[in-house]
Amino acid sequence: MKITSVIISICLCICCLYDSLASDAVISLPPLSPGEASVCISKADRSLSFKRSKEVLSDTPLHKQIITINPKIHFQPIDGFGAALTGSTCYNLMQMSTQDRSAFLKQTFSPNEGLGFSYVRISIGCSDFSLSEYTCCDTPGIENFSLQQEELLYIIPVLKEILLIRPDLKIMGSPWTSPRWMKVNNLKELKPFNSWTSGQLNPKYYQDYALYFVKWIQAFQNHGISIYSITPQNEPLNRGNSASLFMGWEEQLQFIKTALGPALRNAKLQTKIYAFDHNYNYDNMSDQKGYPLKLYSDPQASSFLAGAAFHNYGGNRQELNLIHNASPDKELIFTETSIGRWNDGRNLAKRLIDDMREVALGTINNHCCGVIVWNLMLDSERGPNRPGGCQICYGAVDIEKSDYKTIRFNSHYYIIGHLSIFVEPGAFRIEHSAIDCSGIILSSFLNPDDTLAVALLNENDTEIPLSLTSKNKQYLNITLPPRSVTSCRWNPNLENL
Repeated sequence: MKITSVIISICLCICCLYDSLASDAVISLPPLSPGEASVCISKADRSLSFKRSKEVLSDTPLHKQIITINPKIHFQPIDGFGAALTGSTCYNLMQMSTQDRSAFLKQTFSPNEGLGFSYVRISIGCSDFSLSEYTCCDTPGIENFSLQQEELLYIIPVLKEILLIRPDLKIMGSPWTSPRWMKVNNLKELKPFNSWTSGQLNPKYYQDYALYFVKWIQAFQNHGISIYSITPQNEPLNRGNSASLFMGWEEQLQFIKTALGPALRNAKLQTKIYAFDHNYNYDNMSDQKGYPLKLYSDPQASSFLAGAAFHNYGGNRQELNLIHNASPDKELIFTETSIGRWNDGRNLAKRLIDDMREVALGTINNHCCGVIVWNLMLDSERGPNRPGGCQICYGAVDIEKSDYKTIRFNSHYYIIGHLSIFVEPGAFRIEHSAIDCSGIILSSFLNPDDTLAVALLNENDTEIPLSLTSKNKQYLNITLPPRSVTSCRWNPNLENL
């Protein structure tokens, strides 16, 4: 009776705080025993939101649609899934009451009692979703490096709260611009370029800028926060953002090869470096096509690179497959996508299906080791944001500015949650085959604890009954609702695999 009362109290508390998840709040289930499965379902019409249930495996397939999972065939390892903790996101989070923020972060990041988000991206200095334009060294001279108020008042406190919930959280850092005193108008004239927007990095400051990265990583370490990965430049081919820096492949190659890579190595930092961090179509610049491959072709630059990062604001995700096939030893990670007014971003009926297909499953099935969407949280006026940046973007969640309490959950929260809820960091994507499953898209995984996980999208307007198995005569018989996303995790009898 006491336990029941506690569970009811938790549900009521979450229902008051979270509008869109009110009917099906995420509550942890007991660990899976052999022969048991957890199932989580969300529907595009919001009638089900992360609806959890426990199922029992059967010795018999009950449906003619059968998906067979093969855990013996491994593809890429998985680093994690998550969203960007921009300055705007962290500012909004810090406007919430301590209790409400703690509940939201627990629901989002806890691997045991929530959705288990495990990877976040933060900006090195400002982004277009910051409270002001700044870098960590705006006074000329690298000796003047220091973290600024946005990090100290908002980003670091939020990260520390999350790390108490998820100590193994991975953090990626990306700069939108170098300090302005390091910029020139172009690499021929080399004239000073005192602007937040555009410009190029002066080669004479390569070593100082590399040290800037080292100091930034070490400054976070001093606050007890480890930086797992970096990219040398967010959207290096985009001159037009509110804070930006053009860095073509030849520049990035030289910067990594002669400065950034050696600086991290000499500082004994294990932080991964991912090249590029921009669109599938290279912003239609013919001389930049295949940007990561240009860097890989230089053995010295390549030795410092874990792989390449991509966004989806232009081009087709098949570019991931092309880059992987050309350099299968390098990792791929998907680091940014947005929803907004231009793509009907708050219409879950449309966006859940499209974003699960293109962003979540589409990137993972094309070799990405992780998926990170853009702002975790914006306010109901799509901010705070910077002039010249995106004025019409929505967050993975939007919080009502009038009360900093009422939250609307958008498609990006759902698609990341349906990956992270059952797929642990360190899992492997594995092989699967399907029989008579038209309109079903999926990814399958083997977790470090040997449980199996599958994320499935049903694009059909009708429900689809199907049976999942792993060649061991145990079947998970489920029904996928129309236009829905379903995640499953089960504990098979591994002796029979």
